[in-house]
Amino acid sequence: MTDESTPTPPHLIEFDTPRLRVRQWRESDLAPFFALACDPQVMEFLLPLPTRAESDAAAHRARALIAQKGWGFWAVERKDTGEFIGFTGLNVPMATLPFSPCVEIGWRLSRASWGQGFATEAARGALQVGFERLGLEEIVAFTANGNLRSAAVMARLGMHEDVAGAFEHPAVPEGDALRGHRLFRIDRAAWQAAQRASE
Repeated sequence: MTDESTPTPPHLIEFDTPRLRVRQWRESDLAPFFALACDPQVMEFLLPLPTRAESDAAAHRARALIAQKGWGFWAVERKDTGEFIGFTGLNVPMATLPFSPCVEIGWRLSRASWGQGFATEAARGALQVGFERLGLEEIVAFTANGNLRSAAVMARLGMHEDVAGAFEHPAVPEGDALRGHRLFRIDRAAWQAAQRASE
């Protein structure tokens, strides 16, 4: 006999794409994640470079949220080499944003992995999880105004820019050049239409 007052643990979601494995974090991911987080080019449009303790804490938070909900910012590894190259996934932002409540899609990959379509490939898989398995109605993405590389990925994912939704991120200090953000959106109907068109 089961105790109905005890919540059932969520099913852990992991998935593969043609070239990537998108999975729960491992302790072996911590060192390469810190190396990625110390790269000034990777972190150009993000907040200051973290210490090792801060980097490890961020990875542990991501792992704990996935364990709690079944989904989140997953670790990404290449199938051909087994190499950890960063993260992608879905997240409920901690900050209260003008368009909250929402679920965002995000990614951060090592510089050596740029220019090969990995961010788009992994993020497409995350969108599929969001719309098909989690039943989300809309997924958003946002980035600092100058981050043209991430904005291009958002466009390739079929997201449209909500120009009127541009905002100042409350977690970024006033006066900081990174405070101004662009907002992109995609809803379930648009995603489904894109899937049908690609068949």
